[in-house]
Order: sequence, then C-alpha cells, then structure tokens
Amino acid sequence: MGKKQSKEKRKEYKRQTKKSKRIQKQFEKQKQKDDNEVKILLLGTGDSGKSTVVKQMQILYKGGFEKDEIEIYKNVIRTNIKSYIKTLIKACETLNIQIDQKNKVLANDFLETVRKNSPEITEELRENLKTLWDDKALKEAYVRRDEFQLPDAAKFFLDQIDTIADKNFTPKEKDILFCRIPTVGVKEIHFEVNEHVWRLIDVGGQRSERRKWIHQFENVNMLIFIVAASEYNQILYEEQNTNRMQESLQVFKKYVNNEYFKKKDLVILLNKIDLFKEKIEKYPITKCFPEYSGKNNFEDTSKFIKKQYLSLVKRKKKRKINSHFTCSTNTDMTKKVIESVLNSVIKSDINRYFM
Repeated sequence: MGKKQSKEKRKEYKRQTKKSKRIQKQFEKQKQKDDNEVKILLLGTGDSGKSTVVKQMQILYKGGFEKDEIEIYKNVIRTNIKSYIKTLIKACETLNIQIDQKNKVLANDFLETVRKNSPEITEELRENLKTLWDDKALKEAYVRRDEFQLPDAAKFFLDQIDTIADKNFTPKEKDILFCRIPTVGVKEIHFEVNEHVWRLIDVGGQRSERRKWIHQFENVNMLIFIVAASEYNQILYEEQNTNRMQESLQVFKKYVNNEYFKKKDLVILLNKIDLFKEKIEKYPITKCFPEYSGKNNFEDTSKFIKKQYLSLVKRKKKRKINSHFTCSTNTDMTKKVIESVLNSVIKSDINRYFM
C-alpha cells in the first residue's frame, strides 16, 4: 500500500514538474514576445494628420492597401469632391462673393439636386463640377478658406476632376494619403522592424472621441503628439470661435502630463509644414499668438510654435523628448522621421519601458 502511494506521488510529482516547466516555457516565450513589443500611442486634435501617419506606416511596413480598402477610398474621394464644391458655393453666399451670372443657375441646381453622399459621377456632373471649380468666385472663396471649414486636400482633388470621374479611376497611394476619413473609435496597426513588434494606436481627435483615449493609456511605451502647424489661423469644426492651435495646446498640456505618461518618451510631430510655409507668407501667427513679436518667416515662427508646446511639458528630466517638422503626405519625409523615432526607442534602454 505504502509503495503504491509512493509510486503515485512520484508520478504526480513528475506530472506537476512537467506541467510547471511547460508553463514556465510558455511564460518565458510570452515575456520575450512582450519585451520585443513596443506600444506607441498617437494623439492629436482632429485633422492633425494622425491617420495619414498610420497610412504611411501601412505603405512603408505592410505592403500598402488591399483592394477592398482602395475601393472604399475611391468612393470617398468621388463623394468628397461634390461636397467640396457645395461647401465653396455656400461659402460664396456667406462671404458675399458673387458667382459668375452664367453659373448662378448651375450653382443653385447643384445645391438642390446633387447627392453629395453618393459616389456616382455622370458625364454631365463631371462637366458641371469642372465649370463651377473654374469659376473665379469659388477660387476666391478657396483663398479665404480659413474663414470657413474646408479640408486641406480639397484643391488637390478638385484639380483632377477628370481623372477621378473616369470610370477606370483607381486611387494611387498619394490619393489615399490625401483622402481623409475621420477616425472613429480606435485603429491599430502592427508591424515588425529591427526584431521588434510595433503597435501603433490611432484614436479619433474630435472632441467627442477624446473620452475614449484613456482606455488606451496602459502599457504605452511612447507617446507621439501630432500638431497641424498650418492650423494657427483656423477655427474648430465643433466650436466656431475657438482657434484650432489653441485647442491643440490645451489638449497637449492635459494629456502629455497625464500620470500614465510622466516617464514615457515623447515625440512632437509638427505636421503640415508644406501648408504652413505657404500660409506664413500671408497670414501672421499673431492671430493665434498675439504676444509674438518676431519676424514672420518660416524659421522664426516655426521655432516659436515648437517652443509653445515644449514649454508645457512637465518632468522634462525624467523623459526623452524629441520634435520633428514633417509633412505626413510626403512618404520620403515621413519615412525619415519615423525611422528616427523607431531608432530612438531601440537605442534607449528598452528595459525601462517594461518596468
């Protein structure tokens, strides 16, 4: 009896030992996987360019876009050009800009009959879109677009109406980069670089979406905050008397100093510098920063704006902070910036991310 119990105990001991080793092996394998995984959270206000950065990652590290994704973008682009024309016609009315007499009836009919939520573009509609976009009044309204809400990419697409309306139109990567679909909820992309698995988390930037941000704060290794540098003279979609960059500064201050991120590395991407360079020649940044007294050139104004963000960061000595000027629709420029960001993580003491 005693020998039998002893034999059973030895068998049970071996079984438990084997199970323990298997669990330990699985744990070590998972730990190795976790140690090689880096979670990066993208934050920024609406229309700052976060989703464009994610699309660049998909191009650079995931082989581009699937056919069904391209089809979705095609329909969105076709729908958007009609929406842009409607917005410009309405802006002409609001800004008291007179549309050419021969195009007034066409503009009124366009507002009343065209379904802006439909991607269909007939031959007649294509010609009407081109005629309206060529009207001097709509061009003048476009120049004054900081006085109303019009996406940055409007001109890019309106200048190629013939191409987009063609039945064989297939969006190129550049078209997809310029095409904006507001992020709702949380988008995540995984990719592998230098033996690390990178998880890039994109969350919606509109006010209604920010309450969801906190659910993504845990286990973040790096925070990237994206600023649309060109929006210093624009107003919010949600609140017509609030400056977009002032809103961005408030959001930045609130979240980069959050308890979750106090020891996390921070990267500030000052985006849309191509548009910023165009604007700064005509519109001084004093509209957003009345206290600014420097020269109204790119070098001085861009440094000033960067300084405004950096001045809001607390605990600077406990975290690594980098900033870059970029244009997220420019793949070559974005690639250099992203490679710099990823390499900075790898070169850092990676163990401190997982303490």
